[in-house]
Amino acid sequence: MELGIKDKVALVLASSKGLGKAVAMQLAKEGANVIISGTDVQALLATESELNLLVPGNVFSIECDLTKEDDRSRLVKQSIERFGRIDILVTNTGGPPAGGVDKFNLSDWKDLYNLLFLSAVDVIQQVIPSMKERHWGRILTITSITVKQPVDNLLSSNSVRTALLGFAKSLSNELAVHGITVNNILPGYTETNRLKQLMGCNPNLSKVIESIPMKRFGTVEEFAAVAAFLVSERASYVTGQSLAVDGGWIKGN
Repeated sequence: MELGIKDKVALVLASSKGLGKAVAMQLAKEGANVIISGTDVQALLATESELNLLVPGNVFSIECDLTKEDDRSRLVKQSIERFGRIDILVTNTGGPPAGGVDKFNLSDWKDLYNLLFLSAVDVIQQVIPSMKERHWGRILTITSITVKQPVDNLLSSNSVRTALLGFAKSLSNELAVHGITVNNILPGYTETNRLKQLMGCNPNLSKVIESIPMKRFGTVEEFAAVAAFLVSERASYVTGQSLAVDGGWIKGN
């Protein structure tokens, strides 16, 4: 299927590795101009080199700490300076630390709110005006299955990520008339370094594969394919949705 995003400009946050990288790679394969960002400069440059093999000259990397307001503003400014606009925004962050209620103090919760919620809201608000001007835009937040079904020992994600769903749903209603869609994609247990870290913190996760109807973990390529569709021209009538890519793990509808 031709997704209709060739030559569109996509900004993918936290995309030097993991799910963000996979999404950036898939969008590049579809012919989009892609801006990647991250704090690990070595990983960022390596990913940029990989992407340049797919779309030479159509990739731009920017070092950015999403917890810093100035960095976020600079990221959007430099992205627009490079390509003239942002058509597609995919928000993403590094995974929050594992742990129960005794793990986090009030300062920790403020940091988590800044990382998981404010970072996305800030960048989204910065790209909306130009999307409105062109009457076309795609906003996709990468959240987690924890927003639908809590995961043991992952209180931080279970709690704070849900705020982003409420924001995105409300925003989707507001922006629909402008030709802008807003959706959430909920990764399940996917083969990333993040999953390996979580399994190290919570031995019970080694048994989670038995609770997945497909009896396996997902791949980053499977996740990225769904993300690419949701930000495509073909998904022009899909907005305000939260789609899980989890092999059927979530028990509710």
